[in-house]
Amino acid sequence: MDYDFLVKKAIEAKEKAYAPYSGFRVGAAVQLADGRIYTGCNVENSSYGATICAERTAIVKAISEGEAKISAVAVASDSDRLTYPCGICRQVISEFRSGDTKIICSDKNGNYKVYDMNDILPHAFAREDINLSV
Repeated sequence: MDYDFLVKKAIEAKEKAYAPYSGFRVGAAVQLADGRIYTGCNVENSSYGATICAERTAIVKAISEGEAKISAVAVASDSDRLTYPCGICRQVISEFRSGDTKIICSDKNGNYKVYDMNDILPHAFAREDINLSV
């Protein structure tokens, strides 16, 4: 897996962000088990609850095209610090992860650190936790 390339794609996606309220632009690149990559950016809304994060934008694009197994997610922003997925995005990534999914958190210069999904969201709520017999 080419982490440098994924971070580059996330940085490129960040340039398309719509962030007039926070000014915090975020981009994401999601790599699927078969190697395909989907990108996304954050899209803010004046009704803040309607805002969607870059990671979820990319994941929804992939899912809407019939994909469902995520191998890696790279996240980038304009920050000097590493940018991590928010809690909601961590849960969504967990829903569609494939085996040993990697999370690549980068800063505005493309420096990054790679994490295992289980390190980012240990003990995630999963399908197995839902009692469907009720």
